[in-house]
Amino acid sequence: MLLVSAAPVPARCQNARPATPVLVELFTSEGCSDCPPADNLLARLDAEQPIVGVHVIALSEHVTYWNHQGWRDPYSSLQMDQRQNQYAQQFRLDSSYTPQAVIDGAEQLVGSDTRHLLQALVREAARPTQKLAIARAALDNGSVHFSLVAPNSEGDRLFAALAQDVTRSEVTRGENAGRTLHYVAVVRAMKQFRSNFGGGRELQISAGNLNRQAGAGAARLVVFLDDPRTGRVLGAAEQKLATP
Repeated sequence: MLLVSAAPVPARCQNARPATPVLVELFTSEGCSDCPPADNLLARLDAEQPIVGVHVIALSEHVTYWNHQGWRDPYSSLQMDQRQNQYAQQFRLDSSYTPQAVIDGAEQLVGSDTRHLLQALVREAARPTQKLAIARAALDNGSVHFSLVAPNSEGDRLFAALAQDVTRSEVTRGENAGRTLHYVAVVRAMKQFRSNFGGGRELQISAGNLNRQAGAGAARLVVFLDDPRTGRVLGAAEQKLATP
């Protein structure tokens, strides 16, 4: 059990202050034997929400560059490669790696490092954030229509991710051959909205592969606002999606 308190909070006050959303993006791959511990840690953070005052918003982003090692990750995409490459440049890394966790676009570390990940969550939750709220989100045939209550700040970028839990994935080759893996919030589509995303305007994101693979579980919509100059996440929100 991952139980940690960001600060001493009297029991009678714990429900008075809304938890601060913190986005955790995990770059991972079924072809990497170091990734399952990080996948499991992300799932535990998502399920247990162990830090008082912090709401972890999880995204599993599967990359393709392990696919040549004998196993093609069915959840991998070039879009996630590109996103991770942008982070590698932002953090001035020599190369991308897995498992890599990026916290609120501001810190990066090895995704299975529990202690440092928890510390990063506490640090990022202490920063000022912009409040986002998802409204009228409806899933229909792989597409989500929704609207957003958001500070339509000029120059900031809004991203939406349609993600889905994976209850069971059987790996038969590569470094994880013979393992049954499980994931939380695997990104099936990610879309950037450049302007006019607030004020109740209807937005849409689609993932044609949603529910088409074995082990497909619950879906969710995650939205986050970032500063394009720094990559720092300014606010985030999520909503579980009911299957029609």
